[in-house]
Amino acid sequence: MEIGVLALQGDVSEHRRAFADLGVQTRPVRTPGDLGAVDGIVLPGGESTTMSLLLASSELMEPLRKVLSSGLPAFGTCAGMILLAARITDGRPDQRCYGIIDLTVQRNGYGRQRRSFECDLDVLGTGGGPVHAVFIRAPLVVEAGPDVEVLASLLPSPDDEKRAPATGIPAMTAVPVLCRQGPVLVSAFHPELTGDRRLHQMFVSMIEDRER
Repeated sequence: MEIGVLALQGDVSEHRRAFADLGVQTRPVRTPGDLGAVDGIVLPGGESTTMSLLLASSELMEPLRKVLSSGLPAFGTCAGMILLAARITDGRPDQRCYGIIDLTVQRNGYGRQRRSFECDLDVLGTGGGPVHAVFIRAPLVVEAGPDVEVLASLLPSPDDEKRAPATGIPAMTAVPVLCRQGPVLVSAFHPELTGDRRLHQMFVSMIEDRER
């Protein structure tokens, strides 16, 4: 198995280190030719607008769209979630997304950098207790379609201003932060920034299940 990590901007080395800890080979994806031999691809945390522009300038935008549309397993974290979503509520006019998971997301939905936070999440399909999650300028899932499986949600506390979404969503509404639809896994947070490899293992298992 070899997993590609989109290497135009963002947390590339962090994702590669996570898979290396699991004994899984990775390769950086910078050109269309790098897509040929990968069994799955990670769209890392970073800056979604910048990634969108670099995808176009590197001529990767359409080749990546083609392999994603054909069912290549994908794991998007933070900015990667935005790129894989079906709809972006506040993106730039020239920002593009792949639309392979039925989510509507809002960029920086929890606020800017100073409202970043960490918390523990209960994640369906994982053992070993809660998953520690790092939210940095995180996207907010405004709506999830009926075919999307929500694996973890964040219940903002009205006493914790950092966690309350900077939108009109009521403070006590449970907001999806880890979702799956078919071969696509996305998180609003950064699992690559902790030492917990369970979500990376979940993605590896998704690829293995697909190849059986």
